[in-house]
Amino acid sequence: MFDLRRLRLLHELSVRGTLSAVAEALAYSPSTISQQLAQLERDAGVPLLEPDGRRVRLTAQGAALAAHAARMLAADEAARAELERMQPSLAPVRLAVMQSAAHGLLPRALDALAVAEPGLRVEVAELAPEEGLFEVAARGFDLVVAEQYPGHTREHRDGLERSLLGRDAIRLAVGEATSADVRLEDLRDRAWVMEPVGTAARQWATQQCRAAGFEPDVRFELADLTAHVRLVASGHAVGMIPDLVFAGEEPPVRLIDLPARPRRDVFTAVRRGTADRPGVRAVRQALQIAYDRDGRP
Repeated sequence: MFDLRRLRLLHELSVRGTLSAVAEALAYSPSTISQQLAQLERDAGVPLLEPDGRRVRLTAQGAALAAHAARMLAADEAARAELERMQPSLAPVRLAVMQSAAHGLLPRALDALAVAEPGLRVEVAELAPEEGLFEVAARGFDLVVAEQYPGHTREHRDGLERSLLGRDAIRLAVGEATSADVRLEDLRDRAWVMEPVGTAARQWATQQCRAAGFEPDVRFELADLTAHVRLVASGHAVGMIPDLVFAGEEPPVRLIDLPARPRRDVFTAVRRGTADRPGVRAVRQALQIAYDRDGRP
């Protein structure tokens, strides 16, 4: 009989790629993981790993067992979810949120949970959408709040189930001293603040500028959207900022609709095996309440 904990290590290695990444994710030492995988090899009776330079990689047998491990872990989660539904206490929920959701949704969602499920423990970490989706698929978190920009679809990972919270307007943000009828193409000579290269937000914003006939002068590359707002408010930059950042409060900047009034999809994603966990359902419901409270479409 295979040990489920060792199977999880093999699955993690198949997802994360290196022993050191697995060790960091699970707070184990690399030597402990190596010992456990060596025992799993003995249990399987076939080689599961082979050298690949200074690293290791899965053999064909290892990859096959890792695929079975993923299904076994999903079945384990489904069984735990059913048992959780049958008992009064709720297991903690690990939630990954993108920064704008941490500002705009998290406080109100926790308010709703304090009323609906006061005994539920929610553990939250801020992660970029790309990282959050990966970590939920890899079982580092139970639930993620992520986004998808118009025309920039995100990878659909096997075993993840998405639910749309709503569509969040993205607007041109300029200082209060800027004319209210300014257009995107009028800002070709201004300094821009955008998210780092490689993010969907950066790719999308750059494409909007190019469609307007210019390459943006990105002088400020920051992941912190509150810093974007402050730079714009102080007149040092212009940018494109989603409404969710302002958490329903009066923006300190002038917001101007972009052509076609684009909106990004804001959604939650969970593994199918945990979607019916009472705690996960409660958190998703609270996030929906928080999102709807400001009357967003």
